[in-house]
Amino acid sequence: MLAVLLAGVAALAVAVLLSLFVGANPIAPDDVRAALLGTGSDEADFVVWDQRVPRTVAALAVGAALGVAGALMQAFTRNPLADPGILGVNAGAGFAVAVGLAFLGVRTPGDIAWLACGGALVVTLVVYAIGSGGREQSSTARLTVTGVAFGAVLAGLTTGIAITHPDAFDRMRGWNAGSLLERDLGVVVPVLPFLAVGLVLAAASARSLNAIALGPDVARAQGVSVTRSRILVLAAVTLLAGGATAIAGPIAFVGLVVPHLVRWSVGSDQRRILGGSVLVGCVLVLCSDVVGRIAVLPGEMPVGLVTAFVGAPVLIALARRRTASGL
Repeated sequence: MLAVLLAGVAALAVAVLLSLFVGANPIAPDDVRAALLGTGSDEADFVVWDQRVPRTVAALAVGAALGVAGALMQAFTRNPLADPGILGVNAGAGFAVAVGLAFLGVRTPGDIAWLACGGALVVTLVVYAIGSGGREQSSTARLTVTGVAFGAVLAGLTTGIAITHPDAFDRMRGWNAGSLLERDLGVVVPVLPFLAVGLVLAAASARSLNAIALGPDVARAQGVSVTRSRILVLAAVTLLAGGATAIAGPIAFVGLVVPHLVRWSVGSDQRRILGGSVLVGCVLVLCSDVVGRIAVLPGEMPVGLVTAFVGAPVLIALARRRTASGL
């Protein structure tokens, strides 16, 4: 187990260095090193401190949040193909941003981040209220179906707003693709408290998820409050997925792929899976972003497109294997 942890930390360190040293701007490694030490040129300082460092921080935040949110959803639904999007979180965030851009005059990245988090929270509350039917014995399947339905409706409404409001469409185009381009700390910092609370809630729910993985009846027999655990998980997923979407837009497949990679390495203990998902999620998003920077020079490929190339084959493989995970 220690070897796996050390390998994960080493991979994360390499990914961070790649994110700082590799990019579309041709800055020599010595210049990057000098900028990091405070002795670089103005050009190197701008590229490193104003572009690559904030982008690296954003990738770390998004990767950790989506990785943990995906692990929570797969454990909560006991479905190895689940990801945070099935609760409509991403669609709620996107719809709120579209409304803000088209009708409320929202322009600053910080305001967009708050709108995205708020939209994700409202949709989750509505989905839970409908999916639970006002009773404590809320059905996981019913919550899932309600979330998917709401997500589809909101995605359609978002598309309609974008079509009828060209200005909003132009501003949403990069955000909807799932991109870390031009993400500065003014976008990331306001969201960090949401992500921190989400990670704390995820850690608090880890032990109960081990019992729920055996079935609700077994969990209750072990003294676990299934309703309380469900609320904790939903709150954590909302904060994590909503915060990640606020920073980078909807990025697909990270929440799906990461828990499987971790589970294959550390087993089925949710405490280890959640911790490992932080590391692997960060590595996946960082590496995907680095690939996107250099794949189509002189332009850039959105990180969401790179993760789609990685995640789509994994999804197909998982769908073809009925015993894809040990959930």
